[in-house]
Amino acid sequence: MLLDIFDPKAPPKAVGIDLGTTHSSVAVMRDGRPVALTTCDGTPLLPSVVHYGAHGTVQVGRTAKAYAEREPARTIASAKRFVGRGAKDEQTALLGSYRFAEGADERVVRFDVGREAPVTPVEVSAEILKSLRQSAIDQLGTLGGAVITVPAYFDDAQRQATKDAAKLAGLEVLRLLNEPTAAALAYGLERQNSGVFAVYDLGGGTFDITILLLEDGIFQVKSTGGDSALGGDDMDRALAERLLRAMGLEDPAARTPELIALALGAAREAKHRLSLAEQVTVSVPRRGGGEAELTLGRQDFEAMIRPLLERTGRACKRALRDAGLSAEQLDGVILVGGSTRAPSVQRYVQELFGREPLVELDPDLVVAYGAAAQADLLARASDEVLLLDVLPLSLGVETMGGGVDRVLPRNTTIPAGARSTFTTYADHQTGFELHVVQGERELASDCRSLARFTLRGIPPMPAGMARLEVSFDVNESGLLTVRARETTTGLEQQIEVQPSYGLTDEQVEDMLLDALDHGEEDLERRRLADARVEGARMVLATEKALAADADLLSDEERRGVEQALAGLRAAAAQATRPGVVQAAIDVLDQRTHAWAGRRMDRAIAGAIAGKQLGDVEGSVAHAAGVEAHLEAHQRGRN
Repeated sequence: MLLDIFDPKAPPKAVGIDLGTTHSSVAVMRDGRPVALTTCDGTPLLPSVVHYGAHGTVQVGRTAKAYAEREPARTIASAKRFVGRGAKDEQTALLGSYRFAEGADERVVRFDVGREAPVTPVEVSAEILKSLRQSAIDQLGTLGGAVITVPAYFDDAQRQATKDAAKLAGLEVLRLLNEPTAAALAYGLERQNSGVFAVYDLGGGTFDITILLLEDGIFQVKSTGGDSALGGDDMDRALAERLLRAMGLEDPAARTPELIALALGAAREAKHRLSLAEQVTVSVPRRGGGEAELTLGRQDFEAMIRPLLERTGRACKRALRDAGLSAEQLDGVILVGGSTRAPSVQRYVQELFGREPLVELDPDLVVAYGAAAQADLLARASDEVLLLDVLPLSLGVETMGGGVDRVLPRNTTIPAGARSTFTTYADHQTGFELHVVQGERELASDCRSLARFTLRGIPPMPAGMARLEVSFDVNESGLLTVRARETTTGLEQQIEVQPSYGLTDEQVEDMLLDALDHGEEDLERRRLADARVEGARMVLATEKALAADADLLSDEERRGVEQALAGLRAAAAQATRPGVVQAAIDVLDQRTHAWAGRRMDRAIAGAIAGKQLGDVEGSVAHAAGVEAHLEAHQRGRN
């Protein structure tokens, strides 16, 4: 019998945790190699299932899973798929046979588990993490921090929810690490390879594809993509739908939570058996009595899940294009996630990339192995390996007119920071409203809104004189902090972007595709919006100039300026093409050009009247600067 001997003076061990949709695991580094710890089930893999008993008990893992068919409403599986999702999202009801409780915030899922208070996905995840934490303490004696993995395509809300779950479980989070990067780290340490690799991660509920460069101890993500609502669970549901029809339950209204859970359980078992056998027979109860037997062939199952695999293929091709690579330029393809055990998945990946994938490490544990390696490095403050993740989507702010100024473009290596400077649009403006958005479209209305906040208390100044410096900082866990500072006054405000709900299935899958599909259309709309803003600026500046210096115009010149003003107003209001607005701007610019020179002469003459030479130099410079700014503002070139 072997016993672990704990040294009470030894520093607490840091661990890596793979908080998975279907299974979770915890690993630690021993003698330079990652080792999976035994969970409460006595195995390295803990089913990510939590059962809430009628008398206040909470059970996790295999024991909880046993209740799934008997008490499906009290037994929550795949809670990770609900993180950051609203209760009224169209896809929410399809993710499991649960009762959802109403709450003040409809953007948060609440499971009715038959208790006085419902539970959220964060609380369910916390129970799983508590179990893993206790298992680690039982085997290590003491526990330091933890590196917890998340899908690369988790947004800020989902990442923050994961950190909240860890906090509820009593864990110190050293870092959130993207799952594909963790897998590549495990393979890099094992194989000591350099090169460009694709990490194809198809788990129970999420899919990620990452193109990663391994070179000289640096793991750099070149591009990333995926779908946070695609995985083995979808394969189970496709097969369960076939079983439900065989049970005589074609009408969804006739499907109780217990019957759905029964069909899903039979589907999972059949899926696993088809990984080893060419054909299986499944027996399920028939509506009205008796049993129905359904014979399923591996080819039938592969045809059933082919559309799901093709969805992963589209994301893979997009990731390769973003990295500027072809499949032939890859040095290898790493498989991650239990769903990649299916022969059909492995064949599809080989067909997609034109090479046999790497499967040396257990796809169910490789993510935990990489997380353990990173946790060990962080605990030792080592710089042996540098991980460079990237932003999956661009971050920016809405500009006047509805366009987007991208402060941090997608695929920027993180941690990262960037600044951008903005100015006021109107005279005497005393505040800035900042709208932070995420996405690839040209207009803010087509992107995802992350946060809004206002910086107030700015002294009234002429338009364009105030300067707002906006800073974006993304930490190593992918969480965003936005700071806004008015440079002349020093007024400052900051916000940590923690949106309260995540992306829908369609947004996750389609945001990048939409940007590609609507690229030319978006650019035209953006140009039109910008032209209208410039036109409005020029109209405002010209109206102010007419109020102050109309006497410098002849009657004919004034009529020409007023006609051009009317033309620009009409173009800005009615035109559907930016060229029409720009043409009207050019007409007004031409008709005010000579007048602008006369106004500058008047300003300089007024500045030097009755003053000494030393004062004149400064005043002239100031007057010239004001007029130059006005003219630039009028011409739409500031």
